[in-house]
Amino acid sequence: MAKLNDDKIEELKEIARRVRIHIVKSTHEAGSGHPGGSLSATDILTVLYFSEMKHDPEDLAWEKRDRFVLSKGHAAPALYGVLAEAGYFPTDELMTLRKLGSRLQGHPDMLKVPGVDASTGSLGQGLSIACGMALAAKIDRRSYRVFAICGDGEVQSGQIWEAAMFASHHKLDNIIVFLDRNQLQIDGSIEDVLSIEPIVSKWRSFGWHTQEINGHDMEEISKAIERANEVDGKPSMIIAHTVKGKGVTFMEGSLSFHGKAANDEQLEIALKELGGA
Repeated sequence: MAKLNDDKIEELKEIARRVRIHIVKSTHEAGSGHPGGSLSATDILTVLYFSEMKHDPEDLAWEKRDRFVLSKGHAAPALYGVLAEAGYFPTDELMTLRKLGSRLQGHPDMLKVPGVDASTGSLGQGLSIACGMALAAKIDRRSYRVFAICGDGEVQSGQIWEAAMFASHHKLDNIIVFLDRNQLQIDGSIEDVLSIEPIVSKWRSFGWHTQEINGHDMEEISKAIERANEVDGKPSMIIAHTVKGKGVTFMEGSLSFHGKAANDEQLEIALKELGGA
């Protein structure tokens, strides 16, 4: 991966802006969905798909492609927006989110949506899937990497830590996981519901190479991946500090938009802030 120059950073920011527009418009059209956690993960997904990962929308079964698992499957609107921008399906299809007969349901389905490597939605399970993919690459002597995004509320699940032990035990240095640390879950603050701190020490104690970054800084995201690629014999965890609802002022840091779409008036405000129509 080449280091990001100023032009590339601006390109990534523009793609992320369009993805955020897709998120607020598609969830508004559906009348439901999870805009908050989708907006917080947008910049990470943008760097992965438009700067880092090997993938080809024209060859969905390409064996050498990097794999991606959205463990926090309710953030599907962000993944759909990125996949559409990358050419996996028309952007117009995003407006069918959660509608009867649509491929784009509330959680990603690998049997229906082009570019989706794993069906997710039951929180806590996606990391195990990603670890299985990474182990398969080792066994088959393949060079592809596996990326995943977990939610900070999700890591309250026990299965996450079983998967963490598994990855460390098998020395899965071909897996890179982002923790979308936006501080909020459906029932309130992460720390009020069930504290996950000290989260950095926990991942390190489970044998993971662990970093902390600003999850909205394209250059920091890119450099963190670069450092993770250099790690030998350990899985990598990148704790990305993010803002729930990032990019839309009235959604930022708001618990109410964890699982609620914007109404007509709010959509107009959001699109004005994002520079979209």
